[in-house]
Amino acid sequence: MGRKFFVLIIGMMMSFQLFAVDLNTASVEELSGLKGIGQGIAEKIVAYRSKQKFGSIEELMQIKGIGQKKFDKIKEELSI
Repeated sequence: MGRKFFVLIIGMMMSFQLFAVDLNTASVEELSGLKGIGQGIAEKIVAYRSKQKFGSIEELMQIKGIGQKKFDKIKEELSI
């Protein structure tokens, strides 16, 4: 049973990486699902990327309303 549990845990960890929110393609609804990101900030993210694609997840802090603390809470759920 120990091995099955280990495989299950590894699978769950890998699934978090597979389902990260892509800043360059996510919808307002997907972005709003991130902790601390409401519809207003999600709309700002979409507006920002309509002018330029995100080159890094850290660039998200260019959006008004997203500081270091909020970024640190969600950075593991982000991708580009």
